[in-house]
Amino acid sequence: MHVRKKLKLGTMIHGVGEKISDWRHPAMPSDASISFEFYKQQAQTSERGKFDFVFIADALYINEKSNPHYLNRFEPLTILSALAAVTAHIGLVGTLSTTYSEPFSAARQFASLDMLSNGRAGWNAVTSGLEKAALNFSKEVKDHPSHAARYRMAAEFVKIMKGLWNSWEEDAFIRNKETGQFFEPTKLHTLNYEGEFFSVRGPLNIGRSVQGQPVIFQAGSSKAGIAFSAQEADAVFAIMPTLEEAQRYYKDVKEQATALGRNPDDVMVLQGISPIIGNTEEEAERKFSELASLVTIEQALAFLGRLFEHHDFSQYPLDAPFPDIGSIGQNSFRSDTDRIKIEARRQNLTLRQVASREATPRTPFMGTARQVAHLIEAWYEQNGADGFMLIPNLPSELEAFVDEVVPILQKRGIFRTNYEGTTLRKNLELPYVENYHSLN
Repeated sequence: MHVRKKLKLGTMIHGVGEKISDWRHPAMPSDASISFEFYKQQAQTSERGKFDFVFIADALYINEKSNPHYLNRFEPLTILSALAAVTAHIGLVGTLSTTYSEPFSAARQFASLDMLSNGRAGWNAVTSGLEKAALNFSKEVKDHPSHAARYRMAAEFVKIMKGLWNSWEEDAFIRNKETGQFFEPTKLHTLNYEGEFFSVRGPLNIGRSVQGQPVIFQAGSSKAGIAFSAQEADAVFAIMPTLEEAQRYYKDVKEQATALGRNPDDVMVLQGISPIIGNTEEEAERKFSELASLVTIEQALAFLGRLFEHHDFSQYPLDAPFPDIGSIGQNSFRSDTDRIKIEARRQNLTLRQVASREATPRTPFMGTARQVAHLIEAWYEQNGADGFMLIPNLPSELEAFVDEVVPILQKRGIFRTNYEGTTLRKNLELPYVENYHSLN
């Protein structure tokens, strides 16, 4: 009989907030994006709630219209390495671009984080959608790879990372002081990889993970993104506004993984949510309205523009139908930009409505702790998700979730009361990755 894995939970630690004006709220420390104390508090609160992981997002290009958090924040692997020293059980997942990084350096960084944390590292493998990121890596905008090319590059990058993480077998380092033998040469494997985008000899100069290899995450809901996740990811996440859309996404990922010969249970599907919890429904509604009131229409337009290659939406009439901008957005965050265009056309939305909805989206996970817990259980039980990534608007919302929602989920028997293991892979109920296998 098939036994469903327990519900999985993670926290995106996002400094002063994913939304453009969260930093203005009185409860948000205005320096949260560069405050180690803030990150430590968020990680330790999540660990107190028995969450599986904390997650650090990233991007490689900013301009004067970027969200405040993006302008001044920690590099993911640096802050995660610091958090490894002040946590004991929770997974540490960081974003690193496959478009503007080198696989050898990346494999070494994540293997180091994994060793520092005794097997708690995870990598969120992303392609960089912002084409002007090229300007920060000795390239021109015209050199930014196409959407399709970025995913071919990502597939090759992940393949190399996995190969490098298999450079050493578990018991390769003998360290025999009497004989003078430090390692067993037959248990060292050189990669010798040559592909379309990368050439990497190896081997990696750090030992094998106690997990077999770090856990691979991937975010995205485009056709190419889902195919990539089904092939390579251990966990994939998206943000779907309704259960029906979440169920379609869940089914698509699992079916594609199955078609590729993978166990669909070994590809965790997570939904990103920003719960708002009140003692009453009315209090939760007031909290949402308070957050929404902090966003000006100018800020909302800037937020929207970032998704569309920093397109300037201020040039269009606010209360006219959403403008026809042609193919703009096709080579950036395609799943989001395609969705926005389709929704605007189908629902006959104005530019003001689209910008406001994107800058301050209304979450279905809003209400009392019991209502939020009930909705989480429903999405989990009805195959909308294997778990959830919390993206708290305010630190108080994470506290409320841990203190009020988690006990309800535990009482219902769908979420752990204690960590099952010492590694991220074990707590996610994912299999250990076996020994070296050749890529060629």
